[in-house]
Amino acid sequence: MILTCAIIDDEPLALGLLESYVKKTPSLNLCGLYSSAIEAMKALPDHPVDLLFLDIQMPDLNGLEFSRMVPESTRIVFTTAFGQYALDGYRVNALDYLLKPISYADFTEAVNKAIQWFELKQKAEEDPVGNTAGKELEYIYVKSDYKLIQVELDKILFIEGLKDYIKIHLEDMARPILSLTSLKSMEEKLPAERFIRVHRSFIVQKQKIKIIEKGRIIFGKNYIPVSDSYKQELQNYVNKHII
Repeated sequence: MILTCAIIDDEPLALGLLESYVKKTPSLNLCGLYSSAIEAMKALPDHPVDLLFLDIQMPDLNGLEFSRMVPESTRIVFTTAFGQYALDGYRVNALDYLLKPISYADFTEAVNKAIQWFELKQKAEEDPVGNTAGKELEYIYVKSDYKLIQVELDKILFIEGLKDYIKIHLEDMARPILSLTSLKSMEEKLPAERFIRVHRSFIVQKQKIKIIEKGRIIFGKNYIPVSDSYKQELQNYVNKHII
């Protein structure tokens, strides 16, 4: 896979270094070299690229501000000398984050991550529900920590909504997967015959429900509340399986 890319950096030395890195990387095709975000803003809308190496500290319009103008199809790798921007980079859904001075090893690692992301994206688009005709949905892809992660539906216990994020709690995993998306968006992707909304902040997998006590679903040490607006739907499901 060959990715088109552009570089934006107001430091001539940094711009030249990244240009040399791109030119000796066979999987990249350099389509733009810009010394400011303002300059890039005039060209990139008509000539979008797959990957953008974007400096953060720039005059007039900084990299974080410019990243919010970039289309979703363009993935961003931030380049900066200041590590405190990492969290902001995650909030704008950057693919990676490189601290200056940037070594070629770190650069190629970011490029490989980008290639993996686009390959998974391509696979997800070709097979958006993770199955073939006539087969049941088996997995989905979620964005997490600059990566696309395949999540097997069979392993999902419950999904928790946290404003702009969700937590996907899986069997045999101590820590949930954190993804920058909404619970509503996730609900729309999941098969309704397998998952049920029980609260404005929780979706659970029906077949994983083992214990219901005092209006709560219990998953180990986690207690999932069932709100009044969803109680009847859950009761209807349970009634079908009561002996």
